Amino acid sequence: MSEFVKHRQDSAAVLAVVGLIIVTILSVWKLKQFKYRLIHETGVAIFFGMVLGVMVKYLSPEQGEDSEDVCSCVGLNSTPHTLMVNITAQIHCYRHVGEVSSQKNQGSSLVSTLQKETFDPEVLFNLFLPPIIFHGAYTLNQRRFIQNLGSVLTFAFLGTVITCVIIGACVYGFTRLMVLLGQAADGDFLLTDCFLLGAIMSATDPVAVLGLFSELHVDPDLYILLFGESVLNDAVAIALTHAITSYSLMGGGHTFDTSAFFLSAGYFIVVFAGSFLLGFIFTVITALLTKFSRLCENPLLETSLFFLLSWSSFLATEATGLSGIVAVLFCGLSQARYTFHNLSSEAKARTRQLFEFFSFLGEVFIFSYMGYVLLTFPHHVFKALFICGAFLAVFVSRACNIYPLSFLVNLGRTAKIPRSTQHFMVFAGLRGAVAFALAVRDTSTEVRRATLTTTLLLVCSTIWLLGSATGPMLRWLDIRVGVDADENPEDLSSDQVATGRPDTMGLWHRLDYKYLKPVLTHSGPPLTSSLPQCCGMLARLLSSPHVCEDQEQLQETEADGTSIELDKVETQQESTGGNTEPEQQEDLLEGDLGLGTSPAPASEA
Repeated sequence: MSEFVKHRQDSAAVLAVVGLIIVTILSVWKLKQFKYRLIHETGVAIFFGMVLGVMVKYLSPEQGEDSEDVCSCVGLNSTPHTLMVNITAQIHCYRHVGEVSSQKNQGSSLVSTLQKETFDPEVLFNLFLPPIIFHGAYTLNQRRFIQNLGSVLTFAFLGTVITCVIIGACVYGFTRLMVLLGQAADGDFLLTDCFLLGAIMSATDPVAVLGLFSELHVDPDLYILLFGESVLNDAVAIALTHAITSYSLMGGGHTFDTSAFFLSAGYFIVVFAGSFLLGFIFTVITALLTKFSRLCENPLLETSLFFLLSWSSFLATEATGLSGIVAVLFCGLSQARYTFHNLSSEAKARTRQLFEFFSFLGEVFIFSYMGYVLLTFPHHVFKALFICGAFLAVFVSRACNIYPLSFLVNLGRTAKIPRSTQHFMVFAGLRGAVAFALAVRDTSTEVRRATLTTTLLLVCSTIWLLGSATGPMLRWLDIRVGVDADENPEDLSSDQVATGRPDTMGLWHRLDYKYLKPVLTHSGPPLTSSLPQCCGMLARLLSSPHVCEDQEQLQETEADGTSIELDKVETQQESTGGNTEPEQQEDLLEGDLGLGTSPAPASEA
């Protein structure tokens, strides 16, 4: 009978979640209908999550009648991570989540607390977060991303490290102040704990950025800088969190340990590089399967294979002990760069819609769960100075990140980042799903619970306050809105290629155009002309059938010397996805190392 009751409770919980998502969707639709942009859908999800939390906290009955089921274990010197309980013929295994209560004889509150903490944070991290990250990477404007690649990478990598260090240092200073004021003991907050908070809060949120900027249609360059940074710095923040945790486990604390630092730095490089490699390997597998098979004849199977292989990049990376989020991020970027061009037109639309759907549901659930946890988590640790220090450090670190790095990248950009854009980039540091997912994974100590509480408050504040002020801030800074993101990339590329020089192409662009694209897609120059003659068999094996046919036709045309036939061949190349001029132009767009090649508007010059 108890199993039947538990099944009913689980069904009721799932129904409550589904009802919460339905109410959120209807509310977002109504807000969009009235064109009310002060509250984003993530803020709506947090609000309804808080409403559900209030209902659970104050309206659900206490389970005092089950208090006799609570047993105490004596003779233990420390809390076990796993507990095996032998009941008659069944053995139950329980995993340690965190401390429930340090007081005795509180059986009813203990059971009530356990019932409120049944959701495993690993499900949040492994199931709902990957589609959000993949969708953000998969929907990036590839042309503009390449044009601004140097700037985006600078803000995403170097900027995230700067943010992490500044937040950690500022918060550590406030913890020293707490010790002086008697609000904390000397060993409560270690230096690694503060830098861990810095790593968690250095991840800006691509979901909120995407939602806000897509509705407002902001300047395309500003959009790609902020959205590209927020997508990539999630991976950097996750790798930094792994590295700082490993540094702490190796003995790092208040003092700096050189050996532990270099080991954790090496761990960061290994995790990031290994995850990147695995994500790209799954892209290669998907691209080759879609290139040489005839899956395009069945778009349903094509879409299913694409989805499962993309998700497998996350699962395989997590199984090897690396970062699945980093892998799925780079898998999304490379899938959009290569595999997307091998798909049928119907599969292209389906894959975008499928990941957009899962991303939206994951977004609504995560932000709703944030609001729920904010009111129902029974072990919040509110440290006023710690929270104030974190709030101040977040904004200070954002300014120390954007302004100096903008000055550096402007030295190499043709289109300078205007001062107004820099101001808005400082303002638009929204935090969200990744920060919460990293903070909620470990709440076993008081410091980690204080980190979770502070993270929740920071996320809600940035989503509600900064998100609602985005529109007025754009108008106050006189930044363009209502602009089509793809209004001029094609024209830009044509003008730039006309004046561009082949010798400005970097090593990566040369490798991508001459080898990766011909191997993984139907476009690019024939491998028989790119690879050495000794690799002729391999070149013919990996070359696209369309490219081989086009090359033969080109040779016949050159022999005849007729321009009419050449025009026909070029038309056939465009229809079969062969080596077309626009694709050559796309790869000549390196200009100033991806720091921004488009000419500056007259108003910004």
